[in-house]
Amino acid sequence: MARPERLFRTDAIILRRQDFKEADRLLTLFTPDYGKFTVIAKAVRKPTGRMTGHVELFARSNMMISRGRDLDIVTQAEMADPYLPIRENLEAAAYASYIVELLDRFTEAEEQNTPLYNLLAQTLGWLTNSDQDLRLVGRYYELNLLRLVGFQPDLFSCVVGFEDIEAQDQYFSVAEGGIVCPEHAEGNPNVMPISLSALKIMRYLQTRDYDLVKNLRMNELLHGELERILQSYIIYLLERRLKSVDFIRRLRHTSP
Repeated sequence: MARPERLFRTDAIILRRQDFKEADRLLTLFTPDYGKFTVIAKAVRKPTGRMTGHVELFARSNMMISRGRDLDIVTQAEMADPYLPIRENLEAAAYASYIVELLDRFTEAEEQNTPLYNLLAQTLGWLTNSDQDLRLVGRYYELNLLRLVGFQPDLFSCVVGFEDIEAQDQYFSVAEGGIVCPEHAEGNPNVMPISLSALKIMRYLQTRDYDLVKNLRMNELLHGELERILQSYIIYLLERRLKSVDFIRRLRHTSP
């Protein structure tokens, strides 16, 4: 959806922020109707600035935005949901950085995707709950983001022979974007094994609401397998590793 010419109001989640000049900040926003774009928030680094505290990283705010010559300008901002527990928990903050970085890499400027905005807002909400399995939240978000940006992996039929797959261990191809049956995987060095248990979990994450998914309990081995497969697929699609992933892994290895 094209943005109005002069002045418009929108909900926005703050993906990135950068200090600008003496007291301003550049904010990269993701919005339900106008997609992703960058604005300038003036004087927000001043303690007395009227928008100070309403434009925090990862927060959802309601904003009035004015079209500018070079940059759009935030003229009003009111916090709608600060997702405060994220900033109080290092692991939750690391996952928030990851889901935001992933969205940023898979989206173009001013490309409307309201379902993706809703997924982002919901996922930030789940990260505020200390009872949630953050790795499970991450895997659910990955699969649903991939669906919403057009890269949903095929988990129900062989992407080479197109036949329905049987209830057994299979293979996954990042290049083909889905499951390859053992027959068509034979002699193919570019596939990775996937257990039947991991495949069932991925299907469940891909087809169920999070209210059902959150009740899943997985052991460390299964968590690791799902992460390896989905991260390999995402790296292939983006042709790069994400910095936030490495930080999450370092954090996991240093946790008691």
